[in-house]
Amino acid sequence: MAVKILIVEDEAGIARFLELELEHEGYAVDKAADGRTGLDMALAGGYGLILLDVMLPGLNGLEVLRRLRAESAVPVILLTARDAVMDKVSGLDMGANDYITKPFSIEELLARIRAALRAGTAEKRPETLTWGALALDPARHTVTYDGESIRLTYKEFLLLQTLLENRDIVQTRDALLEKVWGYDFAGETNVVDVYIRYLRQKIDDPYGVKLIHTVRGLGYVIQGDGT
Repeated sequence: MAVKILIVEDEAGIARFLELELEHEGYAVDKAADGRTGLDMALAGGYGLILLDVMLPGLNGLEVLRRLRAESAVPVILLTARDAVMDKVSGLDMGANDYITKPFSIEELLARIRAALRAGTAEKRPETLTWGALALDPARHTVTYDGESIRLTYKEFLLLQTLLENRDIVQTRDALLEKVWGYDFAGETNVVDVYIRYLRQKIDDPYGVKLIHTVRGLGYVIQGDGT
């Protein structure tokens, strides 16, 4: 079955060119001409990769990416203007897999698409991580508690996944910053504490559990199996 690619691009000429080239390479292609439509289509699922223009009507590409990453880990390649450095940085921080600047050669774009798809298929399909009634499925990017869905943002999901993968091992704030936000993260230094609070508000408080423990002076840890 052909890999399905969604093109979210408001310039009709570019979108049509990409569609023809990708179909020639054997991909199945859908198109959206504005951010809101593109987001709805992306969230509907079924795509192996998304080509996402940054400058879009309705919702801009970075906002589409932010909302998409709250629901899905589908590979995303941003299409950016040549001098839009901050768009590239922001996009990568929000979870974009790659970017390419306009104008670009179709050969380079096809190579980046192949690389992104290889990275996705080469990764081991991890098993569901559990702690008591809590279940995190990395492949489907879902979190449930006793079968009830918990909506997490992309970074909240990665933070919880990291803590569950390292159960009973204290994770320092620096380690979590590197694993979840990237080694070159330049945001607020208390971002880990803020996101731990978000997770507690979404999991500990509603379900009356003590999932994440603070180890004073060191960091955070999830202990035991929740039983």
